[in-house]
Amino acid sequence: MSLNDPQWGNRGNDDGGGRRPNQGPPDLEQLWRDLNRRLSGIFDRKRGGGDRGGDGGDQRPPVQFNPKFLGGGIGLLLVLVVVVWLASGFYIVDAGQRGLVLQFGRYKESSDPGLRWRLPYPVQSHELVNIAGVRTLEVGYRGTERNKVLKEALMLTDDENIINIQFAVQYILKDPVDYVFANRNPDEAVMQVAETAIRQIVGKNKMDFVLYEGREQVAVNASQLMQEILDRYKTGILISKVTMQNAQPPEQVQAAFDDAVKASQDRARLKNEGQAYANDVIPRAQGTAARLYEEAEGYKQRVIANAEGDASRFSQINTEYAKAPEVTRSRMYLDTMQQVYSNTSKVLVDTKGQGNLLYLPLDKLIQGAGALAASPVGGAGSPEIAATVRSSPAIANEVPPQIADRNEPRSRDTLRQRDRESR
Repeated sequence: MSLNDPQWGNRGNDDGGGRRPNQGPPDLEQLWRDLNRRLSGIFDRKRGGGDRGGDGGDQRPPVQFNPKFLGGGIGLLLVLVVVVWLASGFYIVDAGQRGLVLQFGRYKESSDPGLRWRLPYPVQSHELVNIAGVRTLEVGYRGTERNKVLKEALMLTDDENIINIQFAVQYILKDPVDYVFANRNPDEAVMQVAETAIRQIVGKNKMDFVLYEGREQVAVNASQLMQEILDRYKTGILISKVTMQNAQPPEQVQAAFDDAVKASQDRARLKNEGQAYANDVIPRAQGTAARLYEEAEGYKQRVIANAEGDASRFSQINTEYAKAPEVTRSRMYLDTMQQVYSNTSKVLVDTKGQGNLLYLPLDKLIQGAGALAASPVGGAGSPEIAATVRSSPAIANEVPPQIADRNEPRSRDTLRQRDRESR
């Protein structure tokens, strides 16, 4: 076989046809078939010598290797391989995704949605991360609430009661770089953080608060605590919502818990009834107490005013008494008798003086006595009172003669004479 044969690779087919040197590169399929045939001939010569079968049959032509032809075919093949290799660097990033470009396994850059290109493998590679999709994590159950996972759902409260809690966590990605490279398994980290946060919050509250009054508050606090822990570990995850699916005591103590709930409801009902009764009675009692207090205050003010008035009147009378004792004494006596007789309905008649039949208009006398009591100018000096005083021997003895005979001329003269003597 001659390797320097210029016609190697340019020979025709087995039918005797040929190809001229100036017709361009040969066909790739024909080149491959010729190469296989010549290689087979080489290996046959090494195994069996120059004759095949030993009967002087057809002998294959010697292989003539042409370096020029081999270099042109391999170069074209290499160019095709390089083009395919470079084309493998194109990739598409969909909307809602981010592309992470890795150079020799290390993060290099991020790419936005669209048609992107990177250096082909193994120089660079890429990963697509969905940052717009909402991911859901179930704690305490799987699929439905009946499919419980007691290892995750049973928790201990602050008052040492066991409750069964099932909740769901929804989260999205806010930093795809931290999500991919900062943690080995970020989704499992979210699961552990959710269970840790809810156990911490339930352990600090009582059972009634977790089951009834504070279910929404427990969910909000759990969301905040989970976000703090995830940010501390740089997971690149944003908690969007924590939903409480179910919260109840274990099935083994459900009946006793129902009885306790009924008792609690009865207690609340009785408490409300008592509060309603108190709201009805207390305002009325407070009103009555306020009224009695005001009446007592008014009575106190009235008594004080009367006492002050009596004291002032006594002071004035004392002053006048010091100036004219006899006149003041007589005036006080007449005022007192006026008050006494104005409040009585008795009529005194002197039957020893005259025996004539007397006509007494009692109704008019009573009305006149009332009018005299109401009149400030009326007094013991009026004719009716004077006649009454004269008609009663007992009263006539008690009344000073200068007052009893005040309307008579002799009594006036006697009173004037005594006044002169006293001077």
